[in-house]
Amino acid sequence: MLKHPTLDQLHALGLYGMAKAFVELAETDEAKGLDRNDWLALLLDREASLRRDKRLTARLRAAKLRQQATVEDVDYRAARGLDRAMFQKLAEGQWIDAHDNLALVGPSGVGKSWLACAIGQKACRDNRSVVYHRWPKLCEELALARGDGRHPRLLKSLGRADLLVLDDFGLEPLDAGARHDLLEILEERYGRRSTIVTSQLPIGKRTPGAVHSVGLKFQGMSVSMLLLGHRLAIRSRACCAHA
Repeated sequence: MLKHPTLDQLHALGLYGMAKAFVELAETDEAKGLDRNDWLALLLDREASLRRDKRLTARLRAAKLRQQATVEDVDYRAARGLDRAMFQKLAEGQWIDAHDNLALVGPSGVGKSWLACAIGQKACRDNRSVVYHRWPKLCEELALARGDGRHPRLLKSLGRADLLVLDDFGLEPLDAGARHDLLEILEERYGRRSTIVTSQLPIGKRTPGAVHSVGLKFQGMSVSMLLLGHRLAIRSRACCAHA
């Protein structure tokens, strides 16, 4: 193994990408023709690349996305009415910078969760913090947190992420505790962070006891409209066949 004072200093400073590149370049005949500027540029590039990879790995680990999905793998040929231009624009993430919100609406099985995770993965790659939760399970976690003192800390953590993904939203009626938690989450995030919601319930449908008629008001808007910064309706094959 190569021994060199510079290599030791790189390790001591935590510049592991530069250290690895230093060893590789020193053992390559072609590197002998490089001047000092090219050497330094290659070392810096390797260090920056390693740090980006570590940062992405950490963000994906913290996000806990349910699906291993990427925006590059979206199948636009599937008969579900997915607007390619709109989805690609959403994947760019300007709406996240603007603190807008996104509702992915459609019947079961059309890929709402997968698409939400793909956008979440792209946000991680763009150096944004992301947190994923299935809404029914999150309601259970929040209810348990009230009993063990973690409730304020959990709510605060939900408010910090640049992008919060709430999957399977509105499958069951909300009790008083869930309605209060929903209001607290939205109040903390409104105008400061962005949220993705996936739901089988059409926006505007008012089923007694369902999420769209919880009666909560925030900034003069119902919860359903608050989440409707952007709406992407996804249809089933049957719907598309009759469209």
